[in-house]
Amino acid sequence: MRTAVVTGAGSGLGHAIAAELIERGYRVHVTDVDAGAADRVAVELGTEARGSALDVRDEAACRGLADSIGRTGSLDLWVNNAGVFYSGPPWEQSAEKRQTMLDVNVTGLMNGTVAALGPMRIAGKGHIVNVVSLAGLVAAPGEVTYSATKHAAIAFTLGTLFDLRRSGEKKIKLSAVCPDGIWTPMLEDKLEDLDAAPSFSGRLLTAEEVAKEVGKLTERPRPVLIVPRWRGPQLRLFDLFPRLGLRLLPLVMWDARRRQRRYKRLIESGKWP
Repeated sequence: MRTAVVTGAGSGLGHAIAAELIERGYRVHVTDVDAGAADRVAVELGTEARGSALDVRDEAACRGLADSIGRTGSLDLWVNNAGVFYSGPPWEQSAEKRQTMLDVNVTGLMNGTVAALGPMRIAGKGHIVNVVSLAGLVAAPGEVTYSATKHAAIAFTLGTLFDLRRSGEKKIKLSAVCPDGIWTPMLEDKLEDLDAAPSFSGRLLTAEEVAKEVGKLTERPRPVLIVPRWRGPQLRLFDLFPRLGLRLLPLVMWDARRRQRRYKRLIESGKWP
């Protein structure tokens, strides 16, 4: 049986990914900084799930988990899903919030990736999936620090993949998953937050939808997966033509806020999700 680790799996997307992987025949280590949440999810998912506390900011803890799995079997898949999101212009954010996003979204992802590569390089195979965001493909107004951490995550994922190929490693795969806004606890308190409106600018996804795509990715790996696929090229236009992006910004934010209000009405009336 294949073995997987999912970080930040105590709720939301991580929970859904863990459930999807079990459906696909994996034994899953459900990890979260909240040990109780990880244990509850593991109990819910059954005998092929094991819950444990893991703070991805702790490099030694990440290495310890990866090495212990490698010593007793094979580490086939590591999903770096843990992340935090604070909205607002950078000058309005506290240094603590900016640092937390960097520590979890960037350093935590690096720690998990490097930890997983230890046993995977010994075995000569494995797959690391880094859950990023569409915010990693565009300079998202109102979410700029978060967006910067996600740009870093994509650069690290692809750069590490290139280095693996350069070193002769052909069977270790790395993937960056870039989903649009997902209805998880991370967004549940953002329905009235104007700065977070860009997260509602497309079709809001469910955790289960994205988890299904991650499941498919484990069977057919690719370096970058955008969910939904059409959103990537659309958003990249703003990076390619920044002057045009600045001119269109008022219209884009107006439309994002309109969609945000619409989702608020649907959610409060019980019509979505």
